[in-house]
Amino acid sequence: MADSFAVVFDTLTGVLRRHVELLTVQADTVSEYTLHTRTPSPFPQHKGKPMFFAQVRKGKAYVSFHLMPLYMNEKLSATVSPELKKRMQGKTCFNFKSGPDPELLRELERLTEAGLACFAERKWL
Repeated sequence: MADSFAVVFDTLTGVLRRHVELLTVQADTVSEYTLHTRTPSPFPQHKGKPMFFAQVRKGKAYVSFHLMPLYMNEKLSATVSPELKKRMQGKTCFNFKSGPDPELLRELERLTEAGLACFAERKWL
């Protein structure tokens, strides 16, 4: 199972690695890949620190893909397909035990790009 999770992890981090020119890599290990914004958060509770944008984390039971823009954008969240929603836990997390099929991978790419556009529009990048 661990070997298959490594493949899933690599596939999902590929979605995020395409956007490192706009974000900061906060963690890049064999079990976690995390991106934050480069600009300080506009929210007082973050005390001017960069905001969490996205993460892929390899766990014991699955690999998780977290996308924070879904939490802050109801319109974007409403575009998540029923197939991808089946993998959703909470508002921003999708769990995978095996690699997402090409259609779900394209959807994660679309959601990530739309999330970047939303953050850029709000000047949060």
